[in-house]
Amino acid sequence: MELKEKLISSFLAFENQIDIDSPVHDVRTEAIKVFEDEGFPTKKQEAWKYTSLNKILKEDYSVFPKQENALTYPDVKKYFIHDIDSYKIVFIDGKYSSHLSQTTHDGIDVCLMSAALNKPKYRLVIENYFNKIASKDSLSSLNTAFSSEGAYIHITKNKLVEKPIQVIHFATGSESALMLQPRNLIVVGENSHVQIIERHQSLTDNPVLTNSVTEIFANKRAIIDYYKVQNDHQNASLIDNTFISQKQESHCSVHTFSFGGQLTRNNLNFHQHGERIDSTLKGITIIGDKQHVDHSTLVHHIEPNCESHQDYKGIFGDNATGVFNGKVVVEKEAQKTNAFQANNNILLNDKATINTKPQLEIFADDVKCSHGCTVGQLDESAMFYLRSRGIPEKEAKALLMYAFANNVLESVKIPEIKQRITKIIANKLGVNIGFDL
Repeated sequence: MELKEKLISSFLAFENQIDIDSPVHDVRTEAIKVFEDEGFPTKKQEAWKYTSLNKILKEDYSVFPKQENALTYPDVKKYFIHDIDSYKIVFIDGKYSSHLSQTTHDGIDVCLMSAALNKPKYRLVIENYFNKIASKDSLSSLNTAFSSEGAYIHITKNKLVEKPIQVIHFATGSESALMLQPRNLIVVGENSHVQIIERHQSLTDNPVLTNSVTEIFANKRAIIDYYKVQNDHQNASLIDNTFISQKQESHCSVHTFSFGGQLTRNNLNFHQHGERIDSTLKGITIIGDKQHVDHSTLVHHIEPNCESHQDYKGIFGDNATGVFNGKVVVEKEAQKTNAFQANNNILLNDKATINTKPQLEIFADDVKCSHGCTVGQLDESAMFYLRSRGIPEKEAKALLMYAFANNVLESVKIPEIKQRITKIIANKLGVNIGFDL
């Protein structure tokens, strides 16, 4: 049975397990119809022109794990940013792990999606925000249809969340192949500030396909710092769909660090609803072997006097393939927009590939917008300079590549995150510093 048919038939069993009186029951039913009509995206679609899902869809994925697996903190400690005190929402094979998590309802709600869906006191938030900005494409609809578990974060107005929030999804490999579909809802009230770290991590080499959807709402003057760490096993694939709605004077930044996994597709969509909004999208991709990473971004400028900044760096070796498809849309009413977009890439050999397409669609006449991309190799004169001063070739290459990516790291606001990513980059570039996450 093909995966599409398996999912459609599994939805009937899924419906029997959930509360049909849930506020999202009708939403789920409509969503599975969309997926049934459209199926999985193919390279015939412009947005997926350079990314094929055929290989990863051939696996016989389990849609529902057959057994629960307990993990102890020592088993997974290295995957946490353990140098800082934080709230934690942890899932094991799609199931919430209470003993690894640290949630709260003390003035803010940091808990799990199923609790929010089933408790009347959260019903109004769910009805007002759930599935309101997620696109109705086939993969987001598939996630919506099976949505039952994930992170639910509601920060009320005028709150400074003193500890970062870590959201981590572990796949134990107890199934020969597993498909996960986490759903996250994050609502940040007026004048509030929160930092969130997200990671999807397989613990074995068994194939895992994760189709994740996250909806983020930043209300007036809210500040959100979001960090995605993607450094998974070679047989793990991730389709990450993130949708962000910003209101007046809010600031939202998303840093995406893509280092591992077989196939990674990041769909990141910002929609600005108000003036003096700032949106920041930055990323570092370092991959090799036959890995594939695709960044597809959208920033939609709807009202005047707003800014957006995109800066993505890519380093590709072996037979790796990168894709960057970034779009900035400036509506007629969005005068005084300042939008910047850049995608810079280094190919370490002749077999590595990058397909990059920065796009601007501008309907206003008083704006400052720029975009551009570069594809090249390491600077030979810089290499010669470093080698002439006694630096071995391997270390010289690593220094140049680290310097190339470093300006993205400079905007990371959590020192422990910056330290962790710096060490991952060093190891990816072949410099042994005794830390291999």
